[in-house]
Amino acid sequence: MSSETTTTQRGRPRAFNQDDALEKAMRVFWRYGYEGASLGALTEAMGINKPSLYSVFGTKEELFRKAVEKYLTGHVAFVPEALNEPTVKQALRKLLTESVEFLTDNQTPLGCLVLQGALNCGQGHESIQQQLIDQRLGYENLLRQRFELAQAQNDLDARFDATVMAKYLVTVHEGLSVQATSGATKEQLLAVVEVALSNF
Repeated sequence: MSSETTTTQRGRPRAFNQDDALEKAMRVFWRYGYEGASLGALTEAMGINKPSLYSVFGTKEELFRKAVEKYLTGHVAFVPEALNEPTVKQALRKLLTESVEFLTDNQTPLGCLVLQGALNCGQGHESIQQQLIDQRLGYENLLRQRFELAQAQNDLDARFDATVMAKYLVTVHEGLSVQATSGATKEQLLAVVEVALSNF
């Protein structure tokens, strides 16, 4: 008897694509948030049973952390890339316009997984909520560093407070996400982007 057959008979098969299953789990979390994503909805979307989920991905919390990592390194990898544009105005335009394209793409759940996950995360899930807060603070810090670089290169007026500007951009970005989730169109959000960019 082959080891593959033995594994199957013991009820712990891995005859599924783990990356594909994680992508599907990520979309469930993205749509419903951490707390709203039931184990039943997750296993149904992933096409596996609960024992397989626990065996391969661990607890629901561990699965969520893996899903967030996949989201950050895949779906929103354009964020750090956009900030590498030569001028701060070009960087912000690329960041915000690509964000609108992403947030309103009907091929994926609307809005932002990190924001959705935190909004739908109640008492008893403080570690998950803190992880998402840390992710957003990390993004804010990335923006602050980009503004400070622009000021060092005389590409941004030194009178601007880089910390405040970073907070402003995060607020705009999160607002775009909420608006997209609420049904705002790409054209409407791009018009908002133009208003935001006029401040730079």
